[in-house]
Amino acid sequence: MKISVLGCGRWGSCIAWYLDKIGHDVISSGLEDAPEFIKLRDTHKNDYLSFPDSIRMTSDLKTAVDHAEVIIISISSQYLRSYMTDIAKNNLEGKTIVLCMKGVEVTTGKRLSQVVGDFVDESNTPIAVWVGPGHPQDYVRGIPNCMVIDSKNQEVKNKLVGEFNSDLIRFYLGTDLIGSEIGAAAKNVIGIAAGILDGLNYTSLKGALMARGTREIARLIAALGGNEFSAYGLCHLGDYEATLFSQWSHNRRFGEDLVKGVKFEKLAEGVMTSKALYLLGQEYKVDLPIVESVYNVLFENADIDECIKKLFERSVKKEF
Repeated sequence: MKISVLGCGRWGSCIAWYLDKIGHDVISSGLEDAPEFIKLRDTHKNDYLSFPDSIRMTSDLKTAVDHAEVIIISISSQYLRSYMTDIAKNNLEGKTIVLCMKGVEVTTGKRLSQVVGDFVDESNTPIAVWVGPGHPQDYVRGIPNCMVIDSKNQEVKNKLVGEFNSDLIRFYLGTDLIGSEIGAAAKNVIGIAAGILDGLNYTSLKGALMARGTREIARLIAALGGNEFSAYGLCHLGDYEATLFSQWSHNRRFGEDLVKGVKFEKLAEGVMTSKALYLLGQEYKVDLPIVESVYNVLFENADIDECIKKLFERSVKKEF
């Protein structure tokens, strides 16, 4: 397939590398003045991997869009709307847009597929999401993992899974677009909470965080019209090892550095997602104590120890 990957960050570069590796015709596209793009263009390397010569690079968005049967977008989630404004200036009819990014738009509470849906006619430009665990540092070493592709369009979903499957990534067909997107976004918030526990040397509490965090996000998914069991799948719980424990996890590291008073320089999507989910919880009247605690620490200057104390002082209730 002819594929253009828009975004040259850690995950975007890995996707381009992977899809080229399994035999697709790949263009990697980024902003002309972005350091990530410049480094890849000039050296065909970044901190995670090396590009073969078969991957072409361009900063011209029209060239990338015109090339593609499938357009994969992998950028910071809060910039998706402004980026789609530029992408939509091109002819997108007959192309498939795949979102390999995790988040919820803070200003609207919309899932990322809904943001793209504001710009395209899904009857001729279908939208899919690619979510689940994995780190570039592991994939380039040949360590396999499992991921999910989900879409409203069953035919597109089947085709993408068939084309992208390999012995490095085993893909599953998602069955709940709402759950897949919310679960994937929310795991980054739980990742920040895990990092906070690591920073406090409360690592043994991460098991309880996993159990209660998953239950909390399941309630939110159900309130939004999805299947609460999606929270227990690859999009959320299945991504916990990569997000709550891995040395490569940006969100976990952000939380740990926050406790230690160290400034974290890279993107941690869970920061803005905590605000988006907090607002959704308020709107849909869903009890999200862990999400709310992370939000209060990040946006309301709440004391971390006090937030943990409040979680333990909550009224006794049944586990399920």
